[in-house]
Amino acid sequence: MPARPTTGPSTDATANHPFRWRVHGDGRTVASGTVVSPGERLSWPRTIGIGMQHVVAMFGATFLVPLITGLPPATTLFFSGIGTFLFLLITRGRVPSYLGSSFAFIAPIAAASQSGGMASALGGVVVAGAVLAVVGLVVSWAGHGWIDVLMPPIVTGTIVAVIGLNLAPAAWNNVKVAPVTALVTILAVVLVTVLFRGILGRLSILLGVLVGYAVALVRGEVVFDEVRAAAWVGLPHFTTPTFSVAVLGLFVPVVLVLIAENIGHLKSVAAMTGDNLDPMAGRALFADGFATVLAGLGGGSGTTTYAENIGVMAATRVYSTAAYYVAAVTAFLLSLSPKFGALIATIPVGVLGGAGTVLYGMIGVLGARIWVQNKVNFADPVNLTTAAIALVVGIANFTWSAGQLTFEGIALGTFSALAVYHLMRSVARWRGTHDEPASPASVP
Repeated sequence: MPARPTTGPSTDATANHPFRWRVHGDGRTVASGTVVSPGERLSWPRTIGIGMQHVVAMFGATFLVPLITGLPPATTLFFSGIGTFLFLLITRGRVPSYLGSSFAFIAPIAAASQSGGMASALGGVVVAGAVLAVVGLVVSWAGHGWIDVLMPPIVTGTIVAVIGLNLAPAAWNNVKVAPVTALVTILAVVLVTVLFRGILGRLSILLGVLVGYAVALVRGEVVFDEVRAAAWVGLPHFTTPTFSVAVLGLFVPVVLVLIAENIGHLKSVAAMTGDNLDPMAGRALFADGFATVLAGLGGGSGTTTYAENIGVMAATRVYSTAAYYVAAVTAFLLSLSPKFGALIATIPVGVLGGAGTVLYGMIGVLGARIWVQNKVNFADPVNLTTAAIALVVGIANFTWSAGQLTFEGIALGTFSALAVYHLMRSVARWRGTHDEPASPASVP
């Protein structure tokens, strides 16, 4: 973890201005024991280079969501760039973050598009973004302490794990179409992760996709007809959403994950820069919600703060929001090339299956990581039962219909985690049994 800066960015006047940055040191190097804070920047050529590096970092993961769900890649990139720009403005240039595609939306979009079409799925994205924006306003007014009470680490980790593991069948459906290409993609991701240090190791998904793509080319699995027909310059394809009560149950649980991701992002950046970003929590949540609403209104995927870009910041020790403005503009400009979007859309199913196998599993394990980092005690039967029930409900994809509403594994798993935890904890406190350890039979 990089050392904290010698000067606190929260006291720097430039940190409260979205387009004003103090030059760090000589503008060329980052001295040992310091970081380039959000309110600082290096020279513009270096800042532009780092900004473009952020685009590369988010590239693989951000494009996988539209490719898997059937959304236009260029449209997703268009709203990703705009969303990042607005996020930086709304947070007053104090929170360095790139807003890429959230994997939490994959299962709801896929399910909603099958039942009501893509327009209906986009309506769900809009609703999820609106709810997140409202939560942001509430947090700005009341603080985010209530979120910690509603979603303690055992609940947050379980919800994240449910979302990742619920997608396992989707990965297999793609893998079995082209198993050789999928296996090569997985192997490439595995080897890149351990062969390379620094930023290359952090781009293992992107590099794995490139290797898989090369194999798919050799095997004749890539078709370039639409690339040849696409124009070099033009607007991406936009889709207007429709709104259906039937899909709401699929999307509301995603909000809880976005809340956890945004708060976690703030805490991670704060730990690495030494700046207290808690006052920005409400603005960050509102900004991500607003960006997700815009994306849903035009045909893009919902957004979230990106862990991949935290990796770039940790490797470069540059947390300047100036670099993120560069990244936002770069993404926006790339989205204005239909030929570029068509090229991305040629990534074959086998590659997507291989990358999805790794990514979905990582999402599931990230839930467990939340448990480990917060030292969740599974000797406590409340924690054990909460995770046990919700995981089975989510992985098995339990389904329940009530009128026009249909609730599937992620929604029911999320509800199970919240309901079981708070019910058991309340009863245990009332009965005075909350300190009892789990019985030997309940602990594997």
